[in-house]
Amino acid sequence: MPPKKGKTPSKATAAKKGASAASALAAPWAASASDVASAHGVDPANGLTSAAARDALARHGPNELDKEDGKPLWKLVLEQFDDALVKILLAAAAVSFALVWVEDRAPGAPIDLVDFVEPGVILLILILNAIVGVWQESNAENALEALKEMQSDTARVLRDGKWDHAFQARDLVPGDVVEVRTGDRVPADARVVTLKTATIRLEQASLTGESVAVNKDIDAIDDPDAELQAKGCMLFGGTAASQGACVAIVTHTGMRTEIGKIQAQIQAASEEEEDTPLKQKLDRFGDQLTWGIGLVCLFVWLMNYQFFISWKRAPGSFVPYDVEFNFAKCTFYFKIAVALAVAAIPEGLPAVITTCLALGTRKMAKKNAIVRKLQSVETLGCTSVICSDKTGTLTTNNMSAVKLVVPTIKPDVLKTYDVTGTSYDASDGAVVGAPKPTKSKPLDASLAAVSKVCRGCNDAVIEMDAHGHAKCAGQPTEGALRVLASKLERGAKTKDDDFKKMATLEFDRDRKSMSVVIAPTGGGKANANANELLVKGAPEHVLERCAFVQLPNGDVVPLTKAARAAVVKRAETMSADALRCLALATKSGASLGALASYDGATTHAAHASLADASGYAAIESDLVFVGLAGLRDPPRPEVRGAVAACASAGIRVVVITGDNRLTAEAICVDIGVFDSAEDVAGRSFTGREFGAMTKAKQFAALTAPGGCVCSRAEPKHKQDIVRLLKERGEIVAMTGDGVNDAPALKLADIGIAMGITGTAVAKEASDMVLADDNFSSIVDAISEGRSIYNNMKAFIRYMISSNVGEVVSIFLTAALGMPEGLIPVQLLWVNLVTDGPPATALGFNPPDVDIMTKTPRKKDEDLISAWALVRYLVVGLYVGAATVGVFAVWYTRSSFLGIDLSGDGHTTVTWHQLSHWGDCASWGSSFKGGKYSAGGATFDYTSPANKCDYFTEGKAKASTLSLTTLVVIEMFNACNALSEDISLFVMPPWINPWLMVAMFSSFALHFLILYVPALATIFSIVPLDANEWALVCACAAPVWLIDEVLKFIGRNFIMEGKTTTEKQKKPAAKKVAAAKKKN
Repeated sequence: MPPKKGKTPSKATAAKKGASAASALAAPWAASASDVASAHGVDPANGLTSAAARDALARHGPNELDKEDGKPLWKLVLEQFDDALVKILLAAAAVSFALVWVEDRAPGAPIDLVDFVEPGVILLILILNAIVGVWQESNAENALEALKEMQSDTARVLRDGKWDHAFQARDLVPGDVVEVRTGDRVPADARVVTLKTATIRLEQASLTGESVAVNKDIDAIDDPDAELQAKGCMLFGGTAASQGACVAIVTHTGMRTEIGKIQAQIQAASEEEEDTPLKQKLDRFGDQLTWGIGLVCLFVWLMNYQFFISWKRAPGSFVPYDVEFNFAKCTFYFKIAVALAVAAIPEGLPAVITTCLALGTRKMAKKNAIVRKLQSVETLGCTSVICSDKTGTLTTNNMSAVKLVVPTIKPDVLKTYDVTGTSYDASDGAVVGAPKPTKSKPLDASLAAVSKVCRGCNDAVIEMDAHGHAKCAGQPTEGALRVLASKLERGAKTKDDDFKKMATLEFDRDRKSMSVVIAPTGGGKANANANELLVKGAPEHVLERCAFVQLPNGDVVPLTKAARAAVVKRAETMSADALRCLALATKSGASLGALASYDGATTHAAHASLADASGYAAIESDLVFVGLAGLRDPPRPEVRGAVAACASAGIRVVVITGDNRLTAEAICVDIGVFDSAEDVAGRSFTGREFGAMTKAKQFAALTAPGGCVCSRAEPKHKQDIVRLLKERGEIVAMTGDGVNDAPALKLADIGIAMGITGTAVAKEASDMVLADDNFSSIVDAISEGRSIYNNMKAFIRYMISSNVGEVVSIFLTAALGMPEGLIPVQLLWVNLVTDGPPATALGFNPPDVDIMTKTPRKKDEDLISAWALVRYLVVGLYVGAATVGVFAVWYTRSSFLGIDLSGDGHTTVTWHQLSHWGDCASWGSSFKGGKYSAGGATFDYTSPANKCDYFTEGKAKASTLSLTTLVVIEMFNACNALSEDISLFVMPPWINPWLMVAMFSSFALHFLILYVPALATIFSIVPLDANEWALVCACAAPVWLIDEVLKFIGRNFIMEGKTTTEKQKKPAAKKVAAAKKKN
C-alpha cells in the first residue's frame, strides 16, 4: 500500500484564512492580537527578522509623511498678473510706451523723460503688487511641516529577538513589534498585543478631540467601521502615552497612518481652496470694468474718426475712393482713448485695499485676533456660519470639578455643592456654600475626607506657565481633584505634607478604580499602624465595595440600602448631565490588615499582596463612602454671550466635536446653542449618523435655526460639513485647536486656530489665530470685519465716483471736440497721490452702531449694486461736467457767477473756435491767437507761427483749473463717502479726524505741484490766483448737495443694507440680554 499522505487543507479553508488575514490587515482593531500578528507574519516574542523588515520597507516605503514640491518662483510671479485689472493696466502701460516712440513731435525734438512717467508708474505698481503676492504665497504652506514635527524620531523595536531602544522611527514597517512607555510619542499606528502595566492611557485630544486621556486594552472591537474614538486597542502615531506601558504591532506607517491621512486631507483642502469673497468681488468688478472701459475707449476713438480718416464717394455709389489717413491725428485720438482707460482704472485701489486690510489686522491684533492672511479680514465680515470645535475652543480644555456630593448627618440624605471656576487656578472660583476652615473650626469630617482623597489619589502638579496661567502637569482629572481640594481647604493646605504615600494600587478596567496607601505624618515621620487607603473610581464599582458611610460629625455608620440607592440615583443624575462622576472612599484601621503598618519595605508582610494586581479588589473592600465629585471640561464663561451675539447678527453656530454625544449636548445647552435639553431633537447627531444621511437631510440638519451639534466627529466629517455648507453658498468660519481640525481649517473660508492650546499644525493651516483662545474674540473680529468691509465700500465708492468723473471729463472733451483738458500724467497724479490719503483715511471710519444686527452679506453680492452704480454715474456726470465746464469757462468767458476772471489778461475765444480748434490752421488772419499771465510770467501765442498753440501749449491755465477743480471735488466727495446713506449733518467729516488730516495732506501736495516751478513744468500746470480759486470752489461745492439728495433717496426709498427683521431681532436681543445676565 502506498504511504498515507498528510491531510491537505481544503480550498474553502485556505480562502477563509486568506479572508481573515485580509480583514486583520484592513481593520486590525476588529481582529484579535494573534490574528493581527499572523496576518503580518510576525512572532510578538521575537519581532520581524531583518530580511523580512527590508522586504517590507521596500514595499511600504519609509515611515514618514510626504513632502510636496512647492510652486516654482516663475509660476508664482506669473500668477500675480492673472487678474483683470492688472491685465488692463499692463496693456495701458504697453500702449503708452509704444505711443512715446510713434508720437508725432517737432523735427529734432528728443524723447522727454516725462513721456515715460505714465507707463513707468503703472509698471512700478504692478511690480510692487507682484513682489507682495509672491512673498505672501511663498510663506503660506507650513502646516505640513508642522505635522512632521509630531512624528517620533526614535522607537523601541524588537528585531531578530533583540530590543533596539534607539531605532530610527522612519525605518519602521508594518509588522514591527514596538514598546510604548509613559511619556513616549507613538511612532506609527499600532495594534496593542500585550499590556506591561495594569493599564495604559494615551493623550489623543489633538487627534480625536477627546478631553481626557483614553484607556487602551488588547480586546478587539466588533465594528470594522468604528470611529477613531472607539478603537480602544489601537495606538495612533503622533499621540503620547501619559501612563503605563504596552507592546504593540505596527499596522500602518507613513501616509497610511491617521496623521498621514490628515496630511492628505490638508493637501486636498489646499487644492479645493477658493478665492476669498473679496477677491471674487474684485475679480468680477475687474471683468466688468475691463469690458466697460474697452467699449467706451473704442467708442471714443471711433467717434472721432472724421479727424484722422476721410474719403470721397461717387454719386449713387457706396464705394469710397481717394481715402486719406492722418496717422498723427489717429495716434492723438488713440492716446485720448488710452488716457480714458488710465482715468477709468482705479490704479490706487489695490494699494488702498491692502492698506485698509493691514489697518484692520492691527485693530484685530489689539483684540487678540491675529490675522495671518490679509483678505481673511474682510471674509470674517460676511461669515454666515461658525463651525466650532468644542474642546479647547468653546470649553477651557481644563477638567474642572463642578459638583460635589457628600452625606449629611442622615446617610440617605445627600448635600450637593456647586463648584465654580473653569481653570486650574484654585483662586478662580470656590465650593459654593462650603464653610471656610479655620484652626478653631476645621472642615467637617466628610469634607475633610473628600479633600484628603482628592490630594492623596493624585500624581498631578499644578504649576504656573510663563504667561502666569495655571496649568496641570499630569492627568487632567487628577488636576481637577487637586484644585477641588484647594478650594475646600481655602489655602489651609497647599502641600501634601500631612501624609506620606506608601503604595499605589493602579487603575485597571475590571475594578474601575485606583487607590493609594498613605501613612499620616507627624514631625515628618510616618505613624506606625495608622495607614489609610484612599480610593477613587467609577461610582457603580466603588459603591459595590463600600460598606460604610462617613458622616460630617465624624461618625462612620453602615451604608444602608436607602443610602446606597440615594448615592446611585445622584450619580446617575450627574452622568445624565454629562459629568464625569467619581466616587471617593477610604479605609483605615484594623480592616486594612497588614497594610495598616506597611512602610514600603520589600520585607514587610503586606508587600506580596501589593505585587499581585488580582488581589486589589479584595483590598478595596469594606470601604467607607465619603462623596461624589462631578467633573467636566467646562465652557468658557464668555462663550454664552458670544453665541447670543452671533444669533443677533444672523450667524449660525455649528458645534463639531470628537467628544461623546451627552457631553456635547450639555455644553451646547450651557452656551446657548440649545435653549434646553429638550431642544436637541433633530439638531444633535453623531458623525456616523451624519454620514448616513442624504445630502438634503444633512443640509436641513446643518441649517436648523439656532445651530446644531455633531459629536463623535472624525476629520472627514468636519470637512464634509464645511464642504456642504460652502456648496450651499454659506461663508464658513471653522475654529479648532487640534491636528484633527487642520484639514477643515484649511478647507473653510476662514480657519481660526487657538493660540494658546492650539497645535502648530492647526495654526499653520489657519487664516487667523486667537491669541487668548477666546471664542468671543471671534465675534469681535466679525464686527471688525464688517466695519472694514463698510469702510472698503466707502473708499471704493469714493474712488470709483471720482474715476467716473474723469472718464466723463475725457469723454465730453472728445465728444465736444475740445482740446484735451487733462493729460495722462495729471490723471495718474490724481489717482495715485491726491486720492490716496483720503481713500486710506476712510479705512478709519468708526463702525455703525447697528453693525452686529445686520444679516451677513451674501457671498455673491456685487461690490457695486445697481443703486450704487446710479449714484456713481450721477456724481460722476457732475464731476466730469464741472471739470470740462471750468476749462470751457476760462477759454470763453472773462467772468462767471460774478467772479472776475480777467486778472490774468487771457484772450477769450468763441465756443465754435474752442470746439473746432483742430481747424485753427484754416482760419487765416481772422484768428489772432491769445495770451495770458500766470506766476509772474506771460505766455504769448499771438504770432502767426504759434497762434494755434494757444489750444495746445497755451491750455496750461485752463488745464490747471480743470485739474484743481477735480482735486477739490474729490476732497468734498471724500466727505460724502463717510457713510453710504447717513447725512453729513448727522455724521460730519470731523467724526474721522484722519480724513481731515488726509484732506489737508492732499491739498498740501496739490499746492506743492502748483507753486513749485520745477514740479509745475512736469505736470504742465501754472499757479492760480484768488479769483480762480473762487471759481474752482464754486464749481466743486454742488457735489455735496447732489450726494445729500442721493443719500436721502437711498435712506427712504432704496433701503439697502437692511438690518435683521424685527422677528429675528427680538429673540436675538433676548438671548444677548440673558447671556449678559448669566455671565
